Amino acid sequence: MVCASAAEAGRYGAAEVSAALNQVLAERARARLLLSTGQSQFEVLSNLVRSDVDWRRVDVFHLDEYVGLGADHPASFRRYLRERVADIVPVDVHYVEPSSREAMEEVAEAVSAAPIDVALVGVGENGHIAFNDPPADMETEEPYILVQLDAACRAQQVGEGWFATAQDVPSGAVTMSVRQILLSRAIVSVVPRAAKARAVARLMAADAVSAELPASALLGHPDWCLVLDRASAQSLPAATWRRCIVL
Repeated sequence: MVCASAAEAGRYGAAEVSAALNQVLAERARARLLLSTGQSQFEVLSNLVRSDVDWRRVDVFHLDEYVGLGADHPASFRRYLRERVADIVPVDVHYVEPSSREAMEEVAEAVSAAPIDVALVGVGENGHIAFNDPPADMETEEPYILVQLDAACRAQQVGEGWFATAQDVPSGAVTMSVRQILLSRAIVSVVPRAAKARAVARLMAADAVSAELPASALLGHPDWCLVLDRASAQSLPAATWRRCIVL
């Protein structure tokens, strides 16, 4: 799906996620939602929290967090989710708390207890999903793993305004593993803006799953929805554009 703007992509992605959640809630008492963070998710989350969903029945899981960064740091993903989701709608959030082994064991146990119903998973400028930078561990079945962030990933965090310099970006993070992400029943990837155009073009040209392009793992998922805007789709060949619905 190619939308006219990042704002439109956010609205479309939020509608896909909320519709999937409501379908689950029509059948079961609770739904499980996995949320991505970062600048590219601003629009989709701002629309999602205004959606007609019974948020009291939704359990939210957190994809990743920097090691050594306090929960109140402006770049903390725990703070990001509190301010953009948990402070607005009455959800239960299972945060990634890298500083506590006990907390990490609890979130790993909670996420492993049942499949995620709907996952909002972005794609990084280097082709990562969550903080699984290339070459990613595509085989581990651990729910969360400790990783080192590559130079391209750290540069993206600076470019998005989270840190002043690459040296300020923590070198390590805890991230949900690729295999754990793929266990989600449905995945929606909202990937707007020109900075993601090269990663999108690489992803759509991929003919096999590769650790050098971790997002390629999404290609084989049975229920994956990719939502772009014109800026992120600008490097796609015409034949690919013709296979997309353009709004």
